[in-house]
Amino acid sequence: MRILISNDDGYFSPGIAALHAALADLADVTVVAPERDRSGASNSLTLDRPLSLRRAPNGFHHVNGTPTDCVHLAVTGMLDHLPDIVVSGINHGANMGDDTIYSGTVAAATEGYLLGIPSIAVSLCSREAEYLDTAAGVARDLVKRFIASPFGEPVLLNVNVPNLPVSSLRGMRVTRLGKRHKAEPVIKATNPRNEVIYWVGAAGEARDDGAGTDFHSVAGGFVSITPLQIDLTHNAQMKSVSAWMDER
Repeated sequence: MRILISNDDGYFSPGIAALHAALADLADVTVVAPERDRSGASNSLTLDRPLSLRRAPNGFHHVNGTPTDCVHLAVTGMLDHLPDIVVSGINHGANMGDDTIYSGTVAAATEGYLLGIPSIAVSLCSREAEYLDTAAGVARDLVKRFIASPFGEPVLLNVNVPNLPVSSLRGMRVTRLGKRHKAEPVIKATNPRNEVIYWVGAAGEARDDGAGTDFHSVAGGFVSITPLQIDLTHNAQMKSVSAWMDER
């Protein structure tokens, strides 16, 4: 069994160290992660310059690129054998609802999925690291399940873990993505050169957080597991757009 670990917080992140520690005795584990924090990088690939791959003293590899770069480079150029599973995380902060579009954590797992490898993105729903052990335990449990009973096809699982001690978790639920309100407005400021600059505002609060959503499950103390797909086709609008095209 071979596991490829990546993330978007960087190879030095406590989250990736906790994930590696949780999985190291289960398989042959390789870590390839960004050299710096690339949160919000989404599925971007670096195409305008070459990438460098280096090894840190702890054995983790780091790349001067995006989370997607890391997995793509590892799978298509670095590793002698395809990994059996890609695990991305542990992210410091939730990746629920619309977050998945922007998330570098989810993007790293998505790249594995696009390359035909079952992949899991794991996020702890807190910017702090109080209960990384909880999220690491969840990741270990899911990987052990996969080892015992592999899926017959590639899957992409987005996992969000409540910021709770293990003893307080109420279980796991398979969920759908909820939705957020639009983001807060950008924050206007002035830099030391008296130039106007803008900070992207915070994500909005949950709008669709009813039963069955990732937001609802995490709020109730349950681990949320959402199977994702890549087909963005809006099938329900096919007829209406076709009719619109036929109008004269």
